[in-house]
Amino acid sequence: MRRPQGFDRARTVRTPAAPPSAARERTEPSGATPRAVATGAATGTARGARGAQDANATEPIPRAALDTAARSSGAEPTPGAPRHDRRPSRPDDRSTGKPATPATDGGARGRDDRAARRAIAAAERERRRYERQEMRRFTHRSRMRRLAWIVGIASVVGLAVLAVAVAYSPLMALREVRVEGASRIPAADIQAAFEDRIGTPLPLISADDVQTTLSEFPLIETYATETLPPGTLVVRIVERTPVGVLDGPSGFTAVDAAGVVVARSDERPDALPVITVEGGVDGDAFRAVGAVLRSLPADLLARVTTVTAQTPDDVEFELAEGAAVVWGSDEDSALKSAVLVRLMAAAPPDEVDRYDVSAPLSPVRQ
Repeated sequence: MRRPQGFDRARTVRTPAAPPSAARERTEPSGATPRAVATGAATGTARGARGAQDANATEPIPRAALDTAARSSGAEPTPGAPRHDRRPSRPDDRSTGKPATPATDGGARGRDDRAARRAIAAAERERRRYERQEMRRFTHRSRMRRLAWIVGIASVVGLAVLAVAVAYSPLMALREVRVEGASRIPAADIQAAFEDRIGTPLPLISADDVQTTLSEFPLIETYATETLPPGTLVVRIVERTPVGVLDGPSGFTAVDAAGVVVARSDERPDALPVITVEGGVDGDAFRAVGAVLRSLPADLLARVTTVTAQTPDDVEFELAEGAAVVWGSDEDSALKSAVLVRLMAAAPPDEVDRYDVSAPLSPVRQ
């Protein structure tokens, strides 16, 4: 038989085979059944016989090997030998009648694995919670700024929606039309023109609707509207102001600077000059005359008796004192008016036959 490696031949000591009784003593655990004892004894006897036979041919086996062999056969380890974690199998449980099962640490290992997994999961949850806290701490200012923007935009949108809802509700329906600035036009007539708009929400009354309604009154030169919640529409009008009269077969017709008829009468209205132009109210000469008359101050316009023009560049008029004024075109009318007033202050019209302000920077009086 081959010698195991690691043994020194010089230190080999032959030992006698263990007697059967010793084997029995080593293989009989406390509380073993008679059958287990007999089996251990038989095993020990056979092992002792084999040991006696091999004693002359082989070298002794170390104590650690003997202990390993004893544990494999169910015997107690040799006193003084190092203990190992492996435990012998349990004998049959006679109280329950169940066969003996080998004792293993599988259950404990499973519990340890579950506990380790739970600990790892708890640590992972704690780490994620900590990361969330840190993220919230570092992004607090940006989140507050974003929240402020969201609240501001939401407030504006909410107010806009509320304003639109209220504006188009019956609370803002038209109930009253107030007219301001009417003298020649009866205010009741203008109010009656808006009767079909009563009950309509004020935002739904457009500028085109107001213009269409007021276009029925030619004496209105300009107008402005204002809404006063909850249901009042204020209409401020500027009536056409006549600047002269036209002498025709049917009498005198007062017209404004645009040639719109303001009034008709059989007698000449006071403080309005008689206009005589080439081409009628639709010609360029009349438009030039109208621009000149509108530029004159009210006290000076009241002293003008007649206005004539053959072309837009030769406007002339006569004062009540008999002096004539050569005006020329309607350009620089404001400057010409100021120059004429100074000339009349320096030389009264009853002392002068003619004023020429066609060149306002070089006026002439005769």
